[in-house]
Amino acid sequence: MKRMTLKFIPAVLLVAVFLLSSCSSAYKVTKAEGTMVAVDSTWDVNPDAEAIALLAPYKAKVDSIMLRVVGTAEISMDKGAPESLLSNLVADVLRNAAGQVLGKPADMGLINMGGLRNVLTEGPITCENIYEILPFENSLCVLTMKGVYLKELFNNIAACHGQGVSGMQLLITKDGKLLEGTVAGCPIEDEQLYTIATIDYLADGNDGMTALPQAEKRECPDGATLRGLFMDYVEQQTTAGKKITSRMEGRITVKDE
Repeated sequence: MKRMTLKFIPAVLLVAVFLLSSCSSAYKVTKAEGTMVAVDSTWDVNPDAEAIALLAPYKAKVDSIMLRVVGTAEISMDKGAPESLLSNLVADVLRNAAGQVLGKPADMGLINMGGLRNVLTEGPITCENIYEILPFENSLCVLTMKGVYLKELFNNIAACHGQGVSGMQLLITKDGKLLEGTVAGCPIEDEQLYTIATIDYLADGNDGMTALPQAEKRECPDGATLRGLFMDYVEQQTTAGKKITSRMEGRITVKDE
């Protein structure tokens, strides 16, 4: 029986091994090797002129959309636990966006730190900046849930050492335990109903927010993506002659030992 050695990049290698192992052949794979190919700026040293020319009109159209300035950031805003300027801002946008479902802001807003993927830097804000910060197709979900499950949610947030929140105040420990949680400064009543504006990804219980699927009611309006809501907010503020800003308010506090 003839023998041969295959050496391809990983994706091609797997296909080759599958094909050779699943059909009758005079050959037998005795060894397989693969290497990692770095995709970085070195590939731009000698660009393909024909490809660049082909893509140029499309790039120009995309740039005209993505580089459009929609507002101005008064300060630079980044994410970070337990509380941050950027997460506070986005949670506030979500909470207020619930007005299209409830006719008023939700009691609380909630966004996960992992859903914020870049910094909002001081100065002009472009569409590209917003796409970089909010690259996912997450959509608004307004949940209604009893206080007993809201307490569980507070524990979920504490275990993550903080998430982006609005309308709630939490006191947690350094090791992720909840010490106290309130809404608008008031303690939680087990049987009382509360509204939470969040994203569908979290409403499904992802990223440790296991209490959210226990909501009694869930409303997710069509087309209300978080990115679109944030874009609308920036443009509305700009039309009103305001810059985009945020502030630290002690929404989540870690108790010193």
